[in-house]
Amino acid sequence: MIKKLFKGLAVVAALLVLGSFVSVWYIGAWGIVFPSQEHESIAPEVPAFVKSPSLLLFTKTNRMRHKEAIRAGTVFFEQKAADQGWSVFHTENSAVFNVEDLSRFDVVVFHNATGDMLSDEQQLVFQRWLEQGGGWLGIHAAADGSHKDWPWYIENLMGAQYIAHTMGPHIQSARIINELGDHPVMAGIKQEWMHEEEWYSWEESPRRQGFTVLARVDEDSYSPVLKLLTIDRDLRMGDHPIVWSRCVGNGRSIYSALGHRAEAYQDPQYQKLLENAIRWMMDARPCRQVR
Repeated sequence: MIKKLFKGLAVVAALLVLGSFVSVWYIGAWGIVFPSQEHESIAPEVPAFVKSPSLLLFTKTNRMRHKEAIRAGTVFFEQKAADQGWSVFHTENSAVFNVEDLSRFDVVVFHNATGDMLSDEQQLVFQRWLEQGGGWLGIHAAADGSHKDWPWYIENLMGAQYIAHTMGPHIQSARIINELGDHPVMAGIKQEWMHEEEWYSWEESPRRQGFTVLARVDEDSYSPVLKLLTIDRDLRMGDHPIVWSRCVGNGRSIYSALGHRAEAYQDPQYQKLLENAIRWMMDARPCRQVR
């Protein structure tokens, strides 16, 4: 009887463990529990149809994976590219970051890409490509806490160290304020609009490091806190940018903290912002920092 009881408890325990692993995988958190440092060494074949104006859509996730957002954003970028006559190549193979292949692209999008994505050599190739006139668009998790081991990236593209995101509640609707309506990236976008998001916070505003803030979130319009188990942390920044840009050498960079949920890529305001960002980064003229 006791032996049967222990067997039954063992089965229940095994099912609970299995269920936990399945849940972790399902929500995309497998890479948080088991982070990867895999860097591919054999580059993918970039199709011959890739011609300028061209877009490299990079969605590699060695940490958290926003599965639904990546899928929805990929559909958006591919459809927009087809509409506008842009070439787009989607890959999660980091070996595409070599001098020859990267030279075929005008813009690189880190679409919810996370973790230790590139080798040291691949990072350097990307850095030089951007400084020489490329364009970079980072979306949501491209500026989360999984990039802390790449100092150049944090200093030149993120502008600040990530702290945490809202929990309690997790997804909230908040007011976004368009700070530079005359900037090409923000042209045609409402002065204010409401958006549902997982709201990120950083140690300080990238504005302090010379980044051009294009939009910010009104902290009075939502609850900027992290409440989880025994944690109760205030995530207020005061000045809380969510979209910003910077010239990196002759290159152009844009980061948008929006894009955690698949629904974001169906929002006309966000669609317009992303399209504007791609167009602005495809401008071949040297970047001029706007203050």
